Amino acid sequence: MNRYIIIFPIIIIHLFLNESLFSNGQTSIHKALNKSDAMKMKDSLYNDYRFYVLNNRSKEMKRKVVFLDDKEMKFELQYFGEKPKNGWSLYFSLHGGGGVEASYNEKQWNRHKELYQLEQGILLTPRSPTNTWNMWHQKHIDIFFNRLIQNMIAFHGVNPNKVFLMGYSAGGDGVYQLAPRMADRFAAAAMMAGHPNETVPLGLRNIGFTIHMGENDSAYNRNDVAIEWKAKLGQLRYEDSNGYKHLVKIHQNKGHWMGGLDTSGISWISNFIRNPLPKKIVWKQDDVTHNRFYWLKVANPSERSLIIAAIENQTITIESATVPEFIIMLNDDLIDMDKNVIVKYMGNTIYNGIVSRYEKIISDSIEEYGDPKSVFYGQIDIELNISKM
Repeated sequence: MNRYIIIFPIIIIHLFLNESLFSNGQTSIHKALNKSDAMKMKDSLYNDYRFYVLNNRSKEMKRKVVFLDDKEMKFELQYFGEKPKNGWSLYFSLHGGGGVEASYNEKQWNRHKELYQLEQGILLTPRSPTNTWNMWHQKHIDIFFNRLIQNMIAFHGVNPNKVFLMGYSAGGDGVYQLAPRMADRFAAAAMMAGHPNETVPLGLRNIGFTIHMGENDSAYNRNDVAIEWKAKLGQLRYEDSNGYKHLVKIHQNKGHWMGGLDTSGISWISNFIRNPLPKKIVWKQDDVTHNRFYWLKVANPSERSLIIAAIENQTITIESATVPEFIIMLNDDLIDMDKNVIVKYMGNTIYNGIVSRYEKIISDSIEEYGDPKSVFYGQIDIELNISKM
């Protein structure tokens, strides 16, 4: 296994290869691919992955229940309109309830199935695996939702760039938390009558986000916090005019129940299309951490850490990082991989060279996300000596 190491006073960068579960036997995983071969490899490996999903997850889709260790997530599917040529839109809709008896949350789930109607798309209403106050933002929720998105793409032809998240009350709590940390999965999100707890909106840069709150919904200071988030999102939008598209509606004379006025949020988010390859990323980890966010990846994620990175032409600028080691993943839709790629940090050029395409990296990105629109061909591993900064 080869490594190419460039050492700078405070930074080490190297290109990295490893083994693959779905490696195509016809091509060496160590052989660099040209652009055409990489695209063909991507299509071939995703088709293999989709075949694997169809053959190994059919029972859970027929039974409408997904299992993870000792937990299960039941879900209901409703179809509205006709399937577009580019695939179905998918809306996750999270019910309320929380730290109450299971029977009460079951009732909330059943009622929530009838709460919203769509003009077009698939409405996926999951049943929370637990009956706790934080039922929609525990670590297992992210894993369940990733699996369901993979399944819905493979089984139902969902367009991965038209996946949305919405929720009411405790479900709104989940939207506040999940949308920033899973923003690379969603086109937009609608939060109804929830509370964010400790989370922050930094990760929402590249998706649409709307808040709907009753003016008199004062439990847990939900109404005041919604106004605070309006100010936070407004400031972020002011500082970064290409990001943080949002809409905050405080419905006058309404309490926790908004009488259907919140449904306008569905129409608003439905106009968004996910950009799986944004030119700028703000990755703020929460208490539940992830290994990957758009075209960045970390092996050992840490809570509340931050990476801000941007691409302009052939130059990648690391604007801020509290993480000592991470990976920049690339493909030919994001950057021209036949030309030199430049990486800059703190005003210094820390890498300038060609990033090769490899089957292994294509395979890994498919296995990780199961998303045909978010597949990468090459990568640069970065190590920052933050302690000396």
